[in-house]
Amino acid sequence: MHITQLNRECLLHLFSFLDKNSRKSLAKTCHKLLEVFQDPVLWSLLNFNSPVELQKHNFLLGPALKYLSICWYSERVKVCNIEDWMKNNFQKDFCSRHENTVTDFLLEVGNRCPNLLSLTLSGCGHVTDDCLLLLLKNCPSLKTLKLENCARITDRTLDAAILYGGSLQTLHVDFCRNITQSGLERVKEKRPSVALRAERSANMIPDSKPEKK
Repeated sequence: MHITQLNRECLLHLFSFLDKNSRKSLAKTCHKLLEVFQDPVLWSLLNFNSPVELQKHNFLLGPALKYLSICWYSERVKVCNIEDWMKNNFQKDFCSRHENTVTDFLLEVGNRCPNLLSLTLSGCGHVTDDCLLLLLKNCPSLKTLKLENCARITDRTLDAAILYGGSLQTLHVDFCRNITQSGLERVKEKRPSVALRAERSANMIPDSKPEKK
């Protein structure tokens, strides 16, 4: 029996066991399998292990997306989390190649995936408060927001969570060095029902750019 003779339900079940690259490769073989690849049912969960994966176009973004994680554990994460004013030319060149990759992707998620329930970001050193503020506004059903080692995140993201995260149940801001204790206290005061965690964040040394002479 040829694979294309299977009904759509069986094909969707088969595709569900494949990774993004395998799904894309299989979809290129015929029109019927391409239609299965484009079915929103397949794309309720997306996991990425580096910013480069966001540019492969081997996935589908849409209202069906509920769970998203971008976790970058490579040694190169250390470069992205160096303060901008301390980077040498080599480090700046490295970061410039993907500086807006995650941010642009998350803005697209905010515009196309209003039913997102969970977002996990780890090692995303270039993600900004403005980006997360827009995502919180556009994804009102978001229940879980976990941020780890995101250097540019500040108390502005905490304030945005208070203001726009009406559905938030879990908020983690671990190893985010520009989060302060006062920002965490505001979340506890304004949103006591949220399960808040900030491992090491408020105890880390925040960025402090020297004054220009």
